[in-house]
Amino acid sequence: MAARQPARRGAPWARRLYSAALYGLAPLIWRRVWRERLPGRPRRERLGLLSPALAGERTIWLHCASVGEVQAARPLIEALLAHYPGHLLTVTTMTATGAERVQALREALAEPGEAPRLRHAFVPLDFPGAAKRFVARLRPELALFFETELWPNLLHACRRRGVPVAVVNGRLSPRAFRGYRRLRPLMRDALSRVDWLAAKSAADAERFRALGMAPALTRVVGSLKFDISPDGGAIEVSERLRTRLGERPVWVAGSTHPGEDEQLLAAHARLRETLTSALLVLVPRHPRRFDAVAALCREQGLALARRSRDEWPAADTAVYLGDTMGELLALYGAGDLAFVGGSLAPIGGHNLLEPAAMGVPVLTGPGLANFEDVAEVLREAGALVEVADGEALAGTLVRLLADRSECRRLADAGRRVVAANRGALATTLEGLATLLPDE
Repeated sequence: MAARQPARRGAPWARRLYSAALYGLAPLIWRRVWRERLPGRPRRERLGLLSPALAGERTIWLHCASVGEVQAARPLIEALLAHYPGHLLTVTTMTATGAERVQALREALAEPGEAPRLRHAFVPLDFPGAAKRFVARLRPELALFFETELWPNLLHACRRRGVPVAVVNGRLSPRAFRGYRRLRPLMRDALSRVDWLAAKSAADAERFRALGMAPALTRVVGSLKFDISPDGGAIEVSERLRTRLGERPVWVAGSTHPGEDEQLLAAHARLRETLTSALLVLVPRHPRRFDAVAALCREQGLALARRSRDEWPAADTAVYLGDTMGELLALYGAGDLAFVGGSLAPIGGHNLLEPAAMGVPVLTGPGLANFEDVAEVLREAGALVEVADGEALAGTLVRLLADRSECRRLADAGRRVVAANRGALATTLEGLATLLPDE
């Protein structure tokens, strides 16, 4: 293992106050955990009590918050498995949907005849004891935290055990920065345990530095999201869907949220006044909302087919509900246009590059705080269509679906953006090799 960076001064009193606050809130925190659905997994993992099957072997640990981060981290996950063949890779998530996505990746990346090297565990609650137990039992040789996942006691436990730590695809939106800035002593203490930070942009790097990250240990590498490379399975499924759907106009709305679905369905109803055969492929962000969104479609008098039930859209079907996990890329690829959700609701947007990588024109609402860096690149290349609200979306859909040449131009521009901006993955791996050399 490479030499560790010299220890830097933190603010241990801030972490102690933070821990005391967690203990004070413990009844509320544990009540929420108790209500979680953790299929087939003991809740004791939330206390750092890993099963023996997850402990003791040479492993790299990567923490992602939920399903979106796991999806964004897929290029890194595949690269880590390739660059460190003698290691297992343990991915932790906060949510059950993230766990399901890791399991799907585990199955997809498993080599025939070999035991899968990708594993999942739920991240422990950030109590000092739980963090200490987790790191002591997992014994990672390298710990990676994806984007903004900064847990002070987990970072402290890694430092105490001598585990090198990196933040990868480091992102701090202006909103997140404002929140963290109120806790600057705690964040300075947490970041003093980070040995290397790979920032998505210069603006992100500057925000991390303002919170206490050492400039000498920070590098701007770009976004790992640009290293997206749709696998053959997603392409095959999308082509099969597109062929079966025929010539009818199809648009996809992915990663949608409450308050957004209503606007999208209203826009679709307006679109069908002009293009009566138009089909909306609607993919809610969270599985727990699948039934509620299906009920909403029926309430609005829109004929519905559900993918999870193997129902196929008939000629009069208005909405095809993508209520399955891990198929968003394939569903994007089946559309003539793709609207990326979280942008008509106050969420901050989702990954604009997924439809672009599938060669589909990208539409979005105005709320892009979490993806402004990516949006700017697409915008400059003329590869992004932005609408102010649901009413504007309806008019834009009518216009673009009638203009095939403009759709082709947008699709080609999006593909070029993805291809031209790849490279963050290689630079990230170079930085990680200073903490854990390639095998």
